[in-house]
Amino acid sequence: MHPTASATPSRPHPWGRDFHVNPLIVIWEVTRACQLHCLHCRAKAQRHRHPLELTKEEGLRLIDEIAEMDRPLFVLTGGDPLERDDLFDFIRYGTQRGLEVAMTPSATPRVTRDALKRAQQAGLARCAFSLDGSEPEIHDRFRGTRGSYDLTIRALGWLRELQMPTQVNTTVTRHNLHDLPRIADQIESFRPVLWSVFFLVPTGRARAQDMVSAAEAEEVMAWLWEQSKSRPFAIKTTAAPHYRRVILQKQAAEATEDGRGSESAGKHGTGGRDATPEPKRASGPAIRVPNIPAGPDTPRTPRTVNDGNGFVFISHTGDVYPSGFLPVTAGNIRKVRLADIYRTSPVFQALRNPALLKGKCGVCEFKLVCGGSRARAFAMTGDYLESDPACAYVPRVASTSGSRDSGHRDIPGPAFGTHGEDRAYAD
Repeated sequence: MHPTASATPSRPHPWGRDFHVNPLIVIWEVTRACQLHCLHCRAKAQRHRHPLELTKEEGLRLIDEIAEMDRPLFVLTGGDPLERDDLFDFIRYGTQRGLEVAMTPSATPRVTRDALKRAQQAGLARCAFSLDGSEPEIHDRFRGTRGSYDLTIRALGWLRELQMPTQVNTTVTRHNLHDLPRIADQIESFRPVLWSVFFLVPTGRARAQDMVSAAEAEEVMAWLWEQSKSRPFAIKTTAAPHYRRVILQKQAAEATEDGRGSESAGKHGTGGRDATPEPKRASGPAIRVPNIPAGPDTPRTPRTVNDGNGFVFISHTGDVYPSGFLPVTAGNIRKVRLADIYRTSPVFQALRNPALLKGKCGVCEFKLVCGGSRARAFAMTGDYLESDPACAYVPRVASTSGSRDSGHRDIPGPAFGTHGEDRAYAD
C-alpha cells in the first residue's frame, strides 16, 4: 500500500480549482456494451450490457454529486454510450445541472445524424470520435470491425453539418505511426476544435509490444509541437504528460533564438486528461499554454491534470478509478459519495503528492508540470508511483551524477518512414 498525501498542504490550483478537493474532469463509463472489437480497448468491451450497470436513477444521482464538485467537465463514454436509451436523459440532466457535457460514441450503426442531432438538442457541448488511420485498412484493422472507418468519416461529416464542436482522438501505436501526418491532414476538413493524441497504455486488450518506444514518442511530441503552430485546431496528448515538458523546452529554445518567449507557443487543447485547464470552460478552440517561466527549475510551475489529480473515472458498475487506464479501485459510488472517494481515498491522495514519485520521475525537475503517466507506470511495473517507461528525458540530477549523458537534446520532427512502415499509432 502506498502512503497518502495527507501531510501535503492543499494549495489552490492556478486556475481557481484545488485538485485536492475537486477534479477538473469526470468521465463516466455508462456501459461496456459496444459492437466494435478494438485491439487496444481498455474496457474489453462486450456485445451486451452488464446486468449490474448503474441504473438511470443511480446515474442521475451521480450527476448530482458531480455537479456539486464545482461543476467539472463531464464526459459520457463506454463501451458505446449510444447503447443506452437513457443517454439523452443524462445529457439533458447534466446540462440542466450546469455541467459541460461531452460524449465519445463508437462508430457503429447506432451513430446516425438523428442521434447526434438529438444529443445536441439535449445540450451536448462536444462530441468525440476516434480516427486511427487515414484509410480503411489501417483504421478498421485497429478497430476490429470492417466499415468502422466509413462510419467514422460519415459521423464527422454530420457533426460538421450540425456545427457541433468536435474532437478527434487518435491512438499512437506501431501500426499507424507512419500515418500520423496523413491523419492530421484528413481531419482538418472536418474542422475539429481539438485533436487528442493518445499514447497507448497496455491495459485491457492493449499490448505493450504495440507501444511506440520512448525515443519515438519524443519524436512524435516534437512533431506535434510543430503542427500546433499551423493547424487550425488545438492539439493535446493523452497518457503523455511529458508533452508539457516538451512544450516548455521548445518555448525556451525559441525564446533564446528569437526573443519571442512563450508567445511562440502553438495551440494546446483543453478538456482532456493531460490538458492545461482553461480559466473559462468553453466549447471552442483552446487557449495557448500560459506564460510559464522557460527555466524548468522554478518550484511554482503548476502541475496539471493527471491520473487521480484533477481527473476521476467512474465505471459502468460504479467503481471509481484515478483514470480508465489505471485499474486500481478506490471505492464505489453505490456505497460512498464520489467527493469523499476523490478527496480521501489513499490511492487518490498518493497520486496527488509528487513527493511520492519514484525513479527518475521522482527527481525530475519537470515533475510538477508532468509527473509521468501513472497509468503506464502501473501497467508496466505494477506500481503507479514508479517512473513512466515512455519518457526518454534524463533529469538533470541523474545527468549530473555521472550515470548518464547530460539532459535531453531536442529531436527534429519525425521522419515516420525511418522506423518502418509497420510502426503506427492507436487511440
